[in-house]
Amino acid sequence: MLVGSEEHKELFCRSFIATHEPWEPKDLPWPELDERSLSILRSVPVWSSALQTEVNAGKMIADFAATERDVLIQQALRLQGYEEDRHGRMIATLNEQYRLNAELQPPDYKPTRKAFIDFGYNECLDSFLGFGVFRIARSVQFMPDSLMSLFTRVLWEEARHIVFFVNWVAYDRTVRGYGGSVMQIIPTALGYAQAVKKTFSRAGETKASDRGMSAAGDVFSDLTLTKFLQACLAENDTHMSKFDADLVRPRVIPTIARAALSLVNTGGRVQNFARRTLART
Repeated sequence: MLVGSEEHKELFCRSFIATHEPWEPKDLPWPELDERSLSILRSVPVWSSALQTEVNAGKMIADFAATERDVLIQQALRLQGYEEDRHGRMIATLNEQYRLNAELQPPDYKPTRKAFIDFGYNECLDSFLGFGVFRIARSVQFMPDSLMSLFTRVLWEEARHIVFFVNWVAYDRTVRGYGGSVMQIIPTALGYAQAVKKTFSRAGETKASDRGMSAAGDVFSDLTLTKFLQACLAENDTHMSKFDADLVRPRVIPTIARAALSLVNTGGRVQNFARRTLART
């Protein structure tokens, strides 16, 4: 399929719209948690920032959609804005249900094309990392599965959002006259570079302000970079396999992760070889 064609637009918009699932956070079967689980959940210092991010995103995308002239793309953008806002309601309900003390500030956003593109690249990176965190958290029983399972629908929507975004941005750039692979390399690289910078900045702020992560940290005490990258890639591959083969997939972050994993594995083999060699001498 030719990226930037009418057929491409129809596919990435209509498949996104068709896979929307109706549900409301307050209607989900939120389980009662024991004191240990509550203590761990409350020790995670990201709830305020996560709530703010989703609320801002929902309003930004909904308002950006109003500037879109193409009726079909506008419909898809409005739907994403609704789903992002619903993610905000999901975290707000989690906060209310388990008294997490998340705080929400007045929305701060700019409903521009640049803002949507910046958000899209951030979401591609955050979703990939989130896939890994969720897969590991479930495997080590970070929280009861009765709670973890409620968030599988959120991960699926994040996967749909990033696939929609990379198709939309490829289509949009092609329509604007710079859709060639060479012309897309620079803005794509800059987009992901800014996303990485923002993610590391948030991580640094969280670490500096953290006063209660020890309980959660104990659960992931044996986590290694190799295990984390493997989890990210496995969960990402699971979600990406569900999409139409003609759709563009987010490839930059998974490719970097595979290269990093290969480098880590190669380094481990070199170290083992060096140890064996030294042991013989």
